[in-house]
Amino acid sequence: MQDEFFRREKYIEEKNKIKNKPIVFATYITVFIFLCLFGYLVVFMIKDADTVIANTGNKRQDSFAKTIIRGDIKTSDGTVVATTKVDGDTETREYPMKEMFCHVVGYNQYGRSGIELSENFNLLRSNVNIFAKVKNELSNTKNQGDTVVLTLNYKLQSAAYEALGNNKGAVVVIEPSTGKILAMVSKPGYDPNEIEEVWDYIHTDEGSKSTVLLNRATQGLYAPGSTFKVLTMLEYMRENPDYNSYSYECKAKAEFNDVVIHCSNEKKHGKVSLADSLAKSCNTSFTNMGVTLDLSKYSELMNTMLFNSDLPFDGNYKKSSFVLDASSSKNEVPQTVIGQGKTQITPLHNALIYSAIANGGVMMKPYLVDSIENCDGATIKKYKSSSYKTVMTANEAKDVTELLKGVCTYGTASSSFKNTKYKVAGKTGTAEYDNQGNCNSWFVGFSNPDDPDILVSVVVEDSSSSNLTGVKVAKKIFDAYYK
Repeated sequence: MQDEFFRREKYIEEKNKIKNKPIVFATYITVFIFLCLFGYLVVFMIKDADTVIANTGNKRQDSFAKTIIRGDIKTSDGTVVATTKVDGDTETREYPMKEMFCHVVGYNQYGRSGIELSENFNLLRSNVNIFAKVKNELSNTKNQGDTVVLTLNYKLQSAAYEALGNNKGAVVVIEPSTGKILAMVSKPGYDPNEIEEVWDYIHTDEGSKSTVLLNRATQGLYAPGSTFKVLTMLEYMRENPDYNSYSYECKAKAEFNDVVIHCSNEKKHGKVSLADSLAKSCNTSFTNMGVTLDLSKYSELMNTMLFNSDLPFDGNYKKSSFVLDASSSKNEVPQTVIGQGKTQITPLHNALIYSAIANGGVMMKPYLVDSIENCDGATIKKYKSSSYKTVMTANEAKDVTELLKGVCTYGTASSSFKNTKYKVAGKTGTAEYDNQGNCNSWFVGFSNPDDPDILVSVVVEDSSSSNLTGVKVAKKIFDAYYK
């Protein structure tokens, strides 16, 4: 009888265990999910909260303006380029430098742009000391917002702005070893103090085609012209280890794959080496090299150089394009290899490619914000430079640099740089943009080639009419740097 009782109890116990298994399993799952959510909450509060709040799409940032006066924006050398003027209950955003920094700094209305947009969170944040905060709280006074310190240098920005004059075009100045953007100018521009009038104008029939709000430095797409030859040359060097023995007889024009290529001004360069071809920017010689290239490898090089790809830049920009590949018509090759055809590039992208050459093959991530300070000048956050990717070997970069020196010592840029106290390695470029012979003028190059200081990328639109070239603009910027 007793054995029967125990057997029955054991049976009931085992049956209950089977019934309870789903409940136990569900309990474990619930606890696990709770722990995951709790863990995510901790990580979010410690690591990701500021990132989410600082997202430019987060409209709740504007609520900070109820208790904080929007902070200043200034250059690395202390020039204030955006500030908030307070007159009683009225706050007015002012831009003391007017057009000079307009595309980089942007405006604080109509959805914002430039640094005003990307750094909105930091400008509406206040790290004043605790005593000042308590005092302001008690007196119902707003706290002063933090200051955004840019990498831009006022002297170089001013030099670039003045050098472009009244011409359309763009300038980017970068420190190759860090990626710091020291100057960024685009023309035509606008006065952000008068953004309401500008906004009204561009929404009229007359102003609908205006490009004053376009930052040509990051969003202007141009045929790269002869500045692109450095990439054609790099691929040729990779495919031909004996490139130092290269020789070609230039007769001013030649036919390649049913396409006739002319040298600039129908000039005969005679017998040229690889170095001479680059220095004198010989179109027929580069086409002679280009038609021998493996188009698959050539296209792969362009992918490495970020054509048709995102750039490591946090601001607004347009992707550069390169369409040549192994399936392309051979008749597309001659124009493409000398920087014409369908290839398009922004001044910023061109600056990144040449910066990588200057920096031993390593492309650095370009950036515009150096640090965040509170209103007392104490540094709250310091941004560091970072490498993005290696696009060529150090030896390749060194060899290309040596060849670029020739452009500035005896080649197409020698009239500007052969007698300067500083040395420059770079490349000129002339790119036709229509069938009437109208051209844009390029120069991309870096100073002190053995230990580069700065890199300048310039494009001047319609240079054939203004007689202002990219190399003339670049020289004024280099002069200002070394003055």
